Amino acid sequence: MSEKAILLVEDNPDDELLTLDALAANRIGNKVVVARNGVEALDYLFATGDWAGRDVMDWPAVVLLDLKLPKIDGLEVLRRVRADDRTSMLPVVILTSSIEDEDRLKGYSLGANSYVRKPVDFDEFVNAAGQLGLYWLLLNQTPPASRK
Repeated sequence: MSEKAILLVEDNPDDELLTLDALAANRIGNKVVVARNGVEALDYLFATGDWAGRDVMDWPAVVLLDLKLPKIDGLEVLRRVRADDRTSMLPVVILTSSIEDEDRLKGYSLGANSYVRKPVDFDEFVNAAGQLGLYWLLLNQTPPASRK
């Protein structure tokens, strides 16, 4: 079985590049699928739209989810992921620049596994990405895939 992908849901091209560079700097070699809005993220996860035909049971190892997204925001993406039996236990890490308590509370109440604020400094971001990769890709044991 091949390594699981990482789904990065990020609309800011600079933050996307920063995240990809930080993962690479930490030798995280998993394929990264980038969704640039909430619709693309849901299409990937549920094998619809441009991702129709993708094996819907081939879940990413982790979803790195920004909150402020066009079309469908990150909190709504999270709500839909948690509402579907097939994806309800998928690891979702909110990775955002938001420092709003309300965003953090909503994220956790909707079932986020973690809430990580994006560091502004590149070196801090590389370190944070390395820690995220180590935990979510190597240490964390995900639940078995649903048979539904």
